[in-house]
Amino acid sequence: MTSDADLIALSALQHYLFCPRQCALIHIEQLWAENAVTAEGRVAHERVHATVSEIRRGVRTVTGMPLRSDRLGVTGVADVVELHATAAGGWRPYPVEHKRGRPKAHRADEVQLCAQAFALEEMFAVEIAEGALFYGEPRRRTVVAFDAALRDLTRSVAADTSALLAGGRTPRMGYEKKRCDACSLIDICRPRVTGAKGSVAAWFDEQLQD
Repeated sequence: MTSDADLIALSALQHYLFCPRQCALIHIEQLWAENAVTAEGRVAHERVHATVSEIRRGVRTVTGMPLRSDRLGVTGVADVVELHATAAGGWRPYPVEHKRGRPKAHRADEVQLCAQAFALEEMFAVEIAEGALFYGEPRRRTVVAFDAALRDLTRSVAADTSALLAGGRTPRMGYEKKRCDACSLIDICRPRVTGAKGSVAAWFDEQLQD
């Protein structure tokens, strides 16, 4: 069994896929800042992370279920896990992750959900074919199939994230308007100054050109 000290947070996978520098700032340097988007997301998750279990129409719904995957080396808490009874008398988990806003172009949410499926498969000794992302704005589920491509991506991201955090160094990243302007850590990160282009002089030249 993997030592607890070697496990990384499930949320780190999403942070890494969005931006490795953001991941390092949060999980290595322990830095955090909120904007309206992250505050709404935090409140939404607090509502579902209290551990509660109820049964409706033959489906047991558990919120705030602790998760662990030694294969991926991750740990965390599931927003919602639906437990569907099987013919053999056991339970087949169906993870449901709550997200604010709308489905995204990148696959960070899907990777986080798939990592939850890996953990649930180990915990319940079953195979899980799919789960769902519940987005706040359309207020409906998006079904996510845990196919081979998504599973391979999730394993790769988990390995890369683990290596980043084990290395203990925060990488530089160049400024990308859409990604950086949406990040609550932009004032801490200062990507125009500390990014891949390197120096304050380069940043100053860029401001003059703008």
